[in-house]
Amino acid sequence: MKTRSARIRWAIFSAVTCISFGQSDVRAADLPQAGCIWQASDTLSVDSDASTDAADCLAGLRWKPTDFMITAETAGDSEGELRIRFPSPHPSGDAANDSVCLEWYPSRDLNGRPQRAPAVVIVHESGRSMAVGRAFARGLNAMGMHTFLLHMPGYGARRSPATERPDFLLTGMRQAIADVRRSRDAVAALPLIDASQIALQGTSLGGFVTATVAGLDRGFQKIFVLLAGGHIDRVVLEGARDAAKIRLRLEQAGVSETQIRDLARRIEPLRLAHRIDSQNTWLFSAKHDTVVPPACSAAFAVAAGLPESHHIVLTANHYSGVLFMPAIFAQIRTLMAARTP
Repeated sequence: MKTRSARIRWAIFSAVTCISFGQSDVRAADLPQAGCIWQASDTLSVDSDASTDAADCLAGLRWKPTDFMITAETAGDSEGELRIRFPSPHPSGDAANDSVCLEWYPSRDLNGRPQRAPAVVIVHESGRSMAVGRAFARGLNAMGMHTFLLHMPGYGARRSPATERPDFLLTGMRQAIADVRRSRDAVAALPLIDASQIALQGTSLGGFVTATVAGLDRGFQKIFVLLAGGHIDRVVLEGARDAAKIRLRLEQAGVSETQIRDLARRIEPLRLAHRIDSQNTWLFSAKHDTVVPPACSAAFAVAAGLPESHHIVLTANHYSGVLFMPAIFAQIRTLMAARTP
């Protein structure tokens, strides 16, 4: 499949900020406070799949839907306005890691009052500071959306000695996939959220998690995958820079190539890509990416059957792609303003 080169113009950024989500008639409400509690229910709906391989993958990722509790906590510095916590559906046995954390950046009107609006769950990159993830949370929030940065297993509020094992990066991704999917139902249960428009965005490591979540079911209305794709094992074993650092840590811990391939296979996006809602999924890849080879992104686009216009190839590498962030924010803002078919 041919892909469309991204010539996204900065003019889009200024134009799109004028688009309204049509929420002006909704009465503004106070933002919930730390200590608030809500009840939510899983809406995970993993149907059967004709592919034996896909069915096997789904069996390792699904969980039995149940009710769960959500609590609000005081946010830490530079963590939005509230922390939202809920239990992981795939617990690891470590209490700190098994309490999922979302940083809530609430949408506000021109007078600074919290307002009802669509939401985006953000899944961060592999960096410990989650800097790119927070940039997406703040950037999309500035355009009028509620945004929620999810701390993946072993990151931020979920770090513990048990999550510092080198192999946890891969084993923890199974838990991350479940946490991200449940986050949709947690966000939908909160006040001020337009539950008919909850999207998912992930970058790099978070992009691979997002790509696999997209194949579970149609829980999120729109999916935005950045600097990721398929063939996780190839990225770990062949990728440069960040991928090479992960590879070295695994090698030093005695994790063999065979084990890496086995762990990666359990969470591989390509095994579920045919289940993705291609009309509501967009992939942003980088033409000169050496961390995630372009062939890995292209393979995902083909397997998911993405329309040509839904695979945007940035003239950048894995790191210079940040220069396109304002334009990507604008494009996501435009797509979020359009109702999901």
